[in-house]
Amino acid sequence: MNVTPANAVTTPSDIVQSPLPRLKITEIFTSLQGEADTAGWPTVFVRLTGCPLRCQYCDTAYAFHGGTWWDIDAIVAEVLAQGVRHVCVTGGEPLAQKRCLILLQKLCDAGMDVSLETSGALDVSEVDPRVSRVVDLKTPGSAEMARNKLENLPLLTARDQVKFVICSREDYDWAKAMVVEHHLAERTMVLFSPSKGEITARELADWIVADRLPVRFQMQLHKLLWNDEPGR
Repeated sequence: MNVTPANAVTTPSDIVQSPLPRLKITEIFTSLQGEADTAGWPTVFVRLTGCPLRCQYCDTAYAFHGGTWWDIDAIVAEVLAQGVRHVCVTGGEPLAQKRCLILLQKLCDAGMDVSLETSGALDVSEVDPRVSRVVDLKTPGSAEMARNKLENLPLLTARDQVKFVICSREDYDWAKAMVVEHHLAERTMVLFSPSKGEITARELADWIVADRLPVRFQMQLHKLLWNDEPGR
């Protein structure tokens, strides 16, 4: 796992005394983006610590606790030092730390192509409009459907994406109804992913094709390449 590098611009002892805005970070690493519209691009991932949700299929529970405090300017410097154009701010739930909005703005100001992976349970209205917001709308099978903040959906644009992780046929039918009810395919890119171990990729693909559903099927490229190895 690529946690705070030893040669980072700031150290934990420096940050404690720093008056600058800080965020608690689980890891910063470079890999290939595994999903959404930038899948396949070399991308710096900034994984913030903490999440108020407990989705039953979560694959990053190690980010719920721990982490290291970083000055936001130090995070930006570390991202730029990685030497790639794309950066994804993720978690956990990154918006659970209010200063995440500052980080997103500064990454955009630095000329990065910025995406935000968020659960859809928190308000996205104040996110810098230059950021691509990837909103994970929680299905019944997630065990967190009640946390969906549906007020976010009318805010989404062609620059954003909405993602559904499908655990069952019930999830699929629910997600299909949400796409129609909220006119999501007319507003933004809609992504359907199979939940590993619950339905097969082929099942989901066949349902989408049979219904001619205007959504984009996706699998998590990073898991196909590296399984569940942290920091990849």
